[in-house]
Amino acid sequence: MSAPASHSLGDPPIPLTLRRSSRARRISLRISQLDGRVTLTLPSRLPEAEALAFAREKEGWIRRHLDARDEDVIVAPGAEIPLGGRMIPVVAASGKRVRITDAAIEVPPPGGPRLIAHLKQVARDRLAGACDDYAAALGRSYTRLTLRDTRSRWGSCTADGGLMFSWRLIMAPPEVLDYVAAHEVGHLAQMNHSAAFWAGVEAIYGDYRAPRKWLRDHGSGLHRYKFDAT
Repeated sequence: MSAPASHSLGDPPIPLTLRRSSRARRISLRISQLDGRVTLTLPSRLPEAEALAFAREKEGWIRRHLDARDEDVIVAPGAEIPLGGRMIPVVAASGKRVRITDAAIEVPPPGGPRLIAHLKQVARDRLAGACDDYAAALGRSYTRLTLRDTRSRWGSCTADGGLMFSWRLIMAPPEVLDYVAAHEVGHLAQMNHSAAFWAGVEAIYGDYRAPRKWLRDHGSGLHRYKFDAT
């Protein structure tokens, strides 16, 4: 795949990213629910002008989908963020440590780095506890647990038993975090998504359909919250 090219569409301009792919057989259009990025993927030999003409034909559709996308939230005092599935206001505070109460998340300056570090620690504690319980129930053990801010997946399991999770799971309802922990622990026994794998997840977690659906319907919204500017 060649390097992407940047263009714009209409007025006000919509940024477009054009990517060529040797595997593409037709033009495809994708709007990211995470950041609103519009990407056109086109076959290697298709003229660029044809792809841009296709985008112009779809301009109305693109704008409707962008308008329907929830706006990003800059996490700063006065904003609200989900934590454990509940919306909690962020407030400025003195001192050196982030403090979470039922009423507010108290964040001393500099806000962003301290808040992210605190949320990662809370996420690690919750995920480690859940993974320990599910691994014991499964009769397997994992080798390590790491956290990242992943966009394409909520968790993963490596062949040597390493578990990885998105720290943003701490923002989701507790049963969703627990489901993702059980899902990845389930891969310690089955490195696939076979019927045996799903039976194993159900055996250690229970009925996983509701939290799995929550992730499909609402998971991308957790990436709306931007902590860099806090």
